[in-house]
Amino acid sequence: MADPGLKEDRPFRHYTVKHRLIAWISMHLFDTATYTVRHGLLKGMKRKGGLGWVPAQFFPGLETAEQRFWSGLDLSGITVYDVGAFHGLLTLYFASRAKAVVCFEPHTQNHKRLIENLMLNGLKNVEVRKVGVGSRRETRRMVGSPLMPGGASVEGKTVETLLRAGVRTVIEEIPIVTLDEEIQQASLPAPDLIKIDIEGWEIEALRGARNTLERCKPSLFLEMHGETMREKKLKAAEIVAFLWAINYRRFRHIETGTTITPENISAGIEGHLYCQMT
Repeated sequence: MADPGLKEDRPFRHYTVKHRLIAWISMHLFDTATYTVRHGLLKGMKRKGGLGWVPAQFFPGLETAEQRFWSGLDLSGITVYDVGAFHGLLTLYFASRAKAVVCFEPHTQNHKRLIENLMLNGLKNVEVRKVGVGSRRETRRMVGSPLMPGGASVEGKTVETLLRAGVRTVIEEIPIVTLDEEIQQASLPAPDLIKIDIEGWEIEALRGARNTLERCKPSLFLEMHGETMREKKLKAAEIVAFLWAINYRRFRHIETGTTITPENISAGIEGHLYCQMT
């Protein structure tokens, strides 16, 4: 019988062959295309790159639990922070419904496409910060695959995995700030909702936002990351313990609807968590 401990230490496959194929087609055939999106959260909005121009009937069962969550959440009148904005796919959606959006995207190519997509839609309620977010002000090396720029990371183990994989990588030095300092120094509006998806660096971003979390009590939408299942469990437990200590008590696993506590953290290690204070 296989040792379950060994299974937990196997590298976690973040992107399937299907994901990589779609990414290759999108990048090599349609990266410069500008069009009106025909399905999903951005239906009716303009976008550059990607396959959003394909009619929804060609992608049966395309809608994810994450998309259903966002489409059912009332964003009217609130300020949303999009930490790890990528090409702005959620930023565009937030901006079309919320009062204001502040997004953070340090990756140069992603930042460029983010700005292009915002300009295509004439959105004026978005502030873009070309910096990463962490627990202290510093400069870090960001590493990513050109095929999967959304997976670029500054987190140590993720960076090591990318470099060991033997695939071509893009390495960039990026500035890291804390949300606590950035909000104060740049006079940013207080967040009502913070979405964080930064490839394993989520706990660092939360640590650097502790004062903001305690003062503003924003809801949080977090993607769970880790290079192995064991690491995913450790990171998820660390996040829940940190937030539990500052009175976040309502944790919902988006993909299953399960209520998460420090005692059943294994149920929330894949996918996304929605977190609120009591």
